[in-house]
Amino acid sequence: MPETRLVGIFLALFLFLVACGCSSTAAARAEEKLAQEKMEIPPGKGLFQSHEFRSRLKALPYWQRVVGVAESQVNGFEACDPKAENCPAAALSWQKIIRRAQGLNPVMKQLQAVNSYFNRWPYRLDIDVYGVSDYWATPGEFLRLSGDCEDFSIVKYYALRSLGFPVENLRIVLLRDNIRGIPHAVLAVRLDEETFVLDNMTDLVLSHLNYEHYVPQYSVNEFYRWAHIPPGGMK
Repeated sequence: MPETRLVGIFLALFLFLVACGCSSTAAARAEEKLAQEKMEIPPGKGLFQSHEFRSRLKALPYWQRVVGVAESQVNGFEACDPKAENCPAAALSWQKIIRRAQGLNPVMKQLQAVNSYFNRWPYRLDIDVYGVSDYWATPGEFLRLSGDCEDFSIVKYYALRSLGFPVENLRIVLLRDNIRGIPHAVLAVRLDEETFVLDNMTDLVLSHLNYEHYVPQYSVNEFYRWAHIPPGGMK
């Protein structure tokens, strides 16, 4: 690998780790460790054709709060007796899509059903719902109050987890939409050798390669965080 490219990789990793809130010493140690590890995905073959660098999940309090309570919420939804008077509307909504999607085959139909079902919820800004500029909603909060693009991605993530999709095949992706010129978030789902996108902007479920105007910044699942460098960004 050319020396100039190595410098570019190290610089990108350092900036990413500093942005995560790591101290300079911790960032340097983590940078060195990551630089020594072999990349899991070849350069330019990651999500949206990016270069990917994986690290342990840290310094994402909004997402960590969701992870801490979402599983218990989902278990409560699924255990709720739909005939009981105290079974909340959120649980009934959850059971409806899980039942509908469970019997669908091939698996792509499950993705389409989950995507289109939750896309029926209205788009609502965090400032209007929670009174703050940025907030990541749990599945229960979304089903009661709806939310913005991150919240659509989160509820779809946990619906697919309930349907048996392995966590390693799911990622919430924070990106920039270069057509609209705004931040955005989607759910990326890997099936076999292809990755598909569940997007609140459309009911279509398409390959990530169809979205040339989406530039990923970082992505997460329950265990890891990935930094993304656009194609050509480290030549």
